[in-house]
Order: sequence, then structure tokens, then C-alpha cells
Amino acid sequence: MYIEHRKRFYFISYLIILVGLGFMCYNVADGNGLLNYDIEFKGGTLIYLNLEEEFNVNLDIRPLTEIYLLDNSAVIQTTDNPTEVIITTKSTILDERIAFMAAIKENFPNAITLEENSFSPTISPEITAKAVQAVILSAILMLIYIWIRFQDLKFGTSAVIALIHDILVMLTVYAVFRIPINNSFIAAMLTIIGYSINDTIIVFDRIRENKKLMEKSDNSIIINKSIKQTLSRSINTSLTTLIVVLLLYIIGTSEVKEFAFPLVIGILSGTYSSIFIASPVWYEMKKNTKKTIRA
Repeated sequence: MYIEHRKRFYFISYLIILVGLGFMCYNVADGNGLLNYDIEFKGGTLIYLNLEEEFNVNLDIRPLTEIYLLDNSAVIQTTDNPTEVIITTKSTILDERIAFMAAIKENFPNAITLEENSFSPTISPEITAKAVQAVILSAILMLIYIWIRFQDLKFGTSAVIALIHDILVMLTVYAVFRIPINNSFIAAMLTIIGYSINDTIIVFDRIRENKKLMEKSDNSIIINKSIKQTLSRSINTSLTTLIVVLLLYIIGTSEVKEFAFPLVIGILSGTYSSIFIASPVWYEMKKNTKKTIRA
């Protein structure tokens, strides 16, 4: 069943990833950048204020950021405290910030500055490089570990392909919903990679056991049986994790939601790839190897 319909599963994955690539191209054409890079990546100014009274973002704060900070696309976030606001803008100079704070004081006399920081865009290459290095290194180490454990490079390769699939799905989510690319992005990516590989190894472990018990059976039969045997476990584990992450998204702060939402998608994608991508890819590799040997 699973192997017989593998091309449908591949098509679903291709479609999702193509949607992500399409949105990335659209974002670039629209002048918004490939992805929505947060202040840690593109540089800028962060101002965290307690206005000591409730406010309206679009009426009270945004006009001031446009006039004094000269930024029409500033990210303005509220917190659990209805009197606090976090403003993230492009890089500003001292005179602009002084004028902005003077305007804030006119409208909110009791306003208090909780934090004010400027980040240089030169930090961006370093963070980007470390994020890419972390993902590549984790993938390589997992490939080596699975190769040694299962004594089959094809198991490791198909597992890494499934991980790349999950990363591309996550990037699609970040592109479509314009979720800020920040430190939470790196944490979410590494979390999903670890979660996904765990599910994949469980399926592979069952395939290895069944291959010993069903030596004369075709790989497609072995894989179908192995997935069927581990399916309920995979779904139950994913549902349990998903409930916790959904609760974090529902009751968490805006920063927690930025981290939780991609995790929801990542858990779904990781479960999907472990069942419908990793094993079929391994099957394709084994099948092609047999054809090469016969040729």
C-alpha cells in the first residue's frame, strides 16, 4: 500500500515545496526579501517600551515610527502586558531615536524605556553561517550514525533526504506566513531534525528486523508490513507532542508562538516524511541497485 502509492506521496511533497519556492520568488519580486529576516539577521533597532497605559498600535505607535524613525514596515509587537510594546525597525541614527522618544513622551508622559539596542547587519553573515553549519553537521553525523548502526549507507542517505524534505517544508512555512527568521528559527530547525530522525530510525529498525524474518520476501512487502507495525506508535507519539506544542502556541507569548507554530508544521512534516518519504526512498535505492547489478 505505502510503496505502491509512493509517487502520490512524492507529488504532495513536490507540490508543497514548489509553493514555498513560488512564495519566495513572489516575495523577492515584491521587494520584501526572500524570507522575513528578523533584526538579528538584517540589523536594525529594537525599542522596548512600557507606556504605562493602554494604546492602539495603528493609531498611537505606527504613525510615530513612520514619521520619526522613517520606517513604514516596522514590526510592532505587543506583550502579555497591555501597556508594553516592542518596536523593531531598520537601522536608525541617534537623532531619530531621540525625536521618536520625545514624541512618545508627548503622548505617553509616563512611558519607560525597558530596552533599546541597535544591531549591525554585519552580525548577519555570522549567524547565517552558524545556522547552516549546524544543520549540515547534524545531517552528516546522523548519516554516519545510521550507516554504522544499520550497516547500510542507503538507510543513512534516505534518512538525510527525508530530513532535507522537512527542512524545505519548514522553509515553505516561513516563506508563506512570513514568520521572522531569528534565533528561534535555528532552534526550531534543529528540534525538528532531531524529532524526525527518531521516527525514521524506528521504522528502519523494524524493516531491518523484518528483513531477517522475511528473507525471501520483496522489499516492498517488508516495508509495507514494517510501516503498518509502527504506524500507530508514530501517530500516537506525534499527537502527544502536537498537543503540547499547540497549547504553547495558544497560550504562549508572541515570541513563543513564533517558535511553536513552525514546530507544529515540523512535527506533522517529520511524521509524514518518516512514514511516506524515508522508507520509499530507501526502496527506490535498493531497487536501482538490483537493476545495476543485473545489468
